[in-house]
Amino acid sequence: MAAEGSAGDLVKVVTLLGAAVVAVPLFKRIGLGSVLGYLAAGLAIGPFGLKLFSDPQAILHTAELGVVMFLFVIGLEMRPSHLWSLRREIFGLGSLQVVVCGLLLTGVGVAFGFPLAVSFVSAMGFVLTSTAIVMQLLGERGDIAAPRGQKIVAILLFEDLLIVPLLAIVAFLAPVDASAPAGHVAAESRWLGVAVAVGALAALVAAGLWLLNPLFRILANAKAREVMTAAALLVVLGAALLMQLGGLSMAMGAFLAGVLLSESTFRHQLEADVEPFRGLLLGLFFLGVGMSLDLAVVARNWPIIVAGVLSMMVVKALCIYGVARLAKSSHADALDRAVLMAQGGEFAFVLFSAALGAKVIDPVVNANMTAIVVLSMALTPLVVLAHGRFAPKAQASMDGVETAHDLMGSVLIIGFGRFGQIASQGVLARGASISIIDSDTEVIRIAGSVGFKVYYGDGGRADVLHAAGAHHARAILVCIDDRAAATRIAELVKAEFPHAQLLVRAYDREHAMELLKANVDYQIRETFESAMLFSREAILALGATPDQADEAVAEVRRRDTERFSLEAAGGLFAGAAVLFSNVGNKKDGA
Repeated sequence: MAAEGSAGDLVKVVTLLGAAVVAVPLFKRIGLGSVLGYLAAGLAIGPFGLKLFSDPQAILHTAELGVVMFLFVIGLEMRPSHLWSLRREIFGLGSLQVVVCGLLLTGVGVAFGFPLAVSFVSAMGFVLTSTAIVMQLLGERGDIAAPRGQKIVAILLFEDLLIVPLLAIVAFLAPVDASAPAGHVAAESRWLGVAVAVGALAALVAAGLWLLNPLFRILANAKAREVMTAAALLVVLGAALLMQLGGLSMAMGAFLAGVLLSESTFRHQLEADVEPFRGLLLGLFFLGVGMSLDLAVVARNWPIIVAGVLSMMVVKALCIYGVARLAKSSHADALDRAVLMAQGGEFAFVLFSAALGAKVIDPVVNANMTAIVVLSMALTPLVVLAHGRFAPKAQASMDGVETAHDLMGSVLIIGFGRFGQIASQGVLARGASISIIDSDTEVIRIAGSVGFKVYYGDGGRADVLHAAGAHHARAILVCIDDRAAATRIAELVKAEFPHAQLLVRAYDREHAMELLKANVDYQIRETFESAMLFSREAILALGATPDQADEAVAEVRRRDTERFSLEAAGGLFAGAAVLFSNVGNKKDGA
């Protein structure tokens, strides 16, 4: 019997992994993202799909640890000083968004004919944005560390803190029970709960300040890799458990533990240890959310559920946009935040369960609101995808940026990224006058902060090149990293300004061939010289003398030049033959 039970559990594990492995790559391949893939997989194998699982809540309860670990990893990136710098966004912007959205969404519930208490609980559940979905989407596009991403993280942190007072409000809204203890006893119980929460928070801070670093130092000296991984999980789960026992959010406990360890020398090791578990459990969380969508409830009450999803998402998005604009965010950033955060979140399930237990809402409202929140979470990746595809691209701010006009430098540099900055040093040392243009306003501002005057301009337009002084320049350096644009500029310069020496940065060997056909005066593959120097150091590391290393590098250069010439003449296979016929001809040290 035990073996049968174990086999059944293994079948469930294999089913979960198989659903994720099939659905997520498929959805990412068609451009719908990993989150929607997990949700669809969960719906397919859940109790309202293929019925391979009957208790999605049990999976959700376990998978919440994925959100916990996600917040721990975010906390590791948030040094206390950085967190303090976000205090206005956390408590100012966060509270303003919550209050405005809460009031208007409560109004939506009243407009649907529900009592004020039911409308308030439903609204506040929807106000609590899904940390898991928003952080996953931000992470996939690399925006967590960006300024607009940091504001979203700050708001999410405030909403995570909000679950505690909301649960207390639900207790106050509960119908009066004649058999309940006297009012002063209930008040004492609430004060006791506050004291326990403060004590748990103080215990976590104390452990983070005085216990964790010495603990990891001892474990590191023991050189037991698996024990370090166990300790990392112990810290995350222990902090989450401590906060849960104190009546606070598990995710908030893990986040605080991460912040307390953010300046530790073991920070990167901890992040590497937790990352695999975080990704796996977070995927499991999304699978659980997909399973929890009760299609029978949706089919039975679809008019009110569809109306609820649309109205609450639209109202919340408008609120978030308005608050963001009031806080002086740009139109593009405000719209992006509204699209990302216009859904309910995982803490709504906690709030609705507490309200159901306290008899503030009935089972029908709980089922409908749960379906509304889950559908809003499922729709968010689609809305984000549509916004990214169809929304007009944000125009770069031109504040502090000048366009090119009547420049007279003897050297014109097009593109002032890492390559262009280094290339400019030699001509500056020679005493030449230079003119610089770039189409990235952020690059222009950064260059200006360190003393370089860079003008805005697209090097692919003849009028811009004239304004930048190309007709006066003795040399034109094309240093951009876009191979197609670099080739187009090279062809334009050769046609319009044939008097100037044209030097172009090549992306790779194939691009170098294109530039050769465009008759540029000089091209260099962007990594070639650094790779040759790197190779020389590797030869020295093998025990060769400097002369032997120089000879070996010279031989590689000769073969490369010979092969490049044959390829330029059309003999691609002959060039490859030259390369491989020379490999191994030289013995070690020759």
